[in-house]
Amino acid sequence: MNTDLLNLFDCDETKLRSLLAEALTGADDGELFVEHAQAESLTFDNGRLKGGSFNTDQGFGLRSVAGEAVGYAHAGELSAAALSRASDAVRAVTAGYSGSYAAAPQRTNKKYYGDENPIGSPSFEEKVRLLTEIDAYLRSKDDKVRQVTATVSASWQVVDILRADGHRVQDIRPMTRINISVVVGDGDRQESGSFGTGGRIGFGDFVTEGNWQTGADEALRQALVNLTAIDAPAGTMDVVLGSGWPGVMLHEAVGHGLEGDFNRKKTSAFAGLLGEMVAAPGVTVVDDGTIDNRRGSITIDDEGTPSAYNVLIENGKLVGYMQDRQNARLMGVQPTGNGRRQGYAYTPMPRMTNTYMLGGDKTPEEIIASVKKGIYAVSFGGGQVDITSGKFVFGCTEAYMIENGRIGPAIKGAMLIGNGPDAMRRVSMVGNDMKLDTGIGNCGKGGQWVPVGVGQPHLRMDQVTVGGTKA
Repeated sequence: MNTDLLNLFDCDETKLRSLLAEALTGADDGELFVEHAQAESLTFDNGRLKGGSFNTDQGFGLRSVAGEAVGYAHAGELSAAALSRASDAVRAVTAGYSGSYAAAPQRTNKKYYGDENPIGSPSFEEKVRLLTEIDAYLRSKDDKVRQVTATVSASWQVVDILRADGHRVQDIRPMTRINISVVVGDGDRQESGSFGTGGRIGFGDFVTEGNWQTGADEALRQALVNLTAIDAPAGTMDVVLGSGWPGVMLHEAVGHGLEGDFNRKKTSAFAGLLGEMVAAPGVTVVDDGTIDNRRGSITIDDEGTPSAYNVLIENGKLVGYMQDRQNARLMGVQPTGNGRRQGYAYTPMPRMTNTYMLGGDKTPEEIIASVKKGIYAVSFGGGQVDITSGKFVFGCTEAYMIENGRIGPAIKGAMLIGNGPDAMRRVSMVGNDMKLDTGIGNCGKGGQWVPVGVGQPHLRMDQVTVGGTKA
């Protein structure tokens, strides 16, 4: 397709610019966000192709910002008439208001991923064959396998951002993902395991036999471990978190609290704490949208600001928040490239990209050996976080007891309970094995979902509340 999205309107660019300039007269900021998106997903379950979808969507969103107020209108029709109607709607926010239009974002010549559409390759038939092979492979590995669910999905998003000052930027964003889940059983007991991988690249190596078999083996291994797990104890104890995906707890319990809008409105547990120690010494947390091909990476955010490597907590001290343009202006700081939106029907807001903790100087073996009695949390499932208080609850999908510095039996039903800022102060050892997740993260906020990455090294946290199922 034509990736010059302004050419899809029924009028020339000069007319579009004129309508945009009229719509944003007197505004502090704003833009025309145009999007074309395609998405495909195939799901194989219980030995058959159970679901398949292919969607194409396109449209525009027009935003006008006046102080703390935002006027927003969107349409799936790319026409001068639709843009004119949207212009009439958003001008209501500047009635009686006279702002000074903010300077445009800096341009960038950096690109962190390719622009090829991954949906067409491999073909539909090849994807179905792959899913069939995954199902057959896992069922042949162990007679305890009762259910296999495998999904391949891909998307391709083209965005075009035009400002009233004439500044225009474009980005093309591919995405792929493969997920495998397995249910195993022994008698009346059933347990599950899962593995997923993805990123802003084509399917490529993901679909080679060696790679998908490794992922399938991991899902089965986790399920079989959980099948032998004993009930988790409850109480206060030392906890070791594994590297990689366990960084999702950092993302939820700390990351959201460091987004600019929550801090400007003083609804975050971290509000007003810039320059203060909010974590143990040795803890450094960054948000980095500039990692090649990663799921959470973006060349530019959805306001046109180049993505960046942003240090949030440095050696325990809070040094910055993640900002979109509106909150940055109201807080008197610079945007950080974190203004993101789900699509053209949504307004941008401060959102994470790839958020992770930097590595320290301890080996994973040293960290585990230091714990007399505690929990080793290797992987997490769902969790709940209250941004204002920082309180969180996270369920472990794979965890073990630690007894006298050694990994003991697998446990099920373990829940980590705590408060984000307090939990960061309980970090007593930081591993030297920082790892990002395999590319499966999605983040929800304000009814919008965007792809993200998480990561961390092995960590020891002292005296954390653990909820268990042991009677």
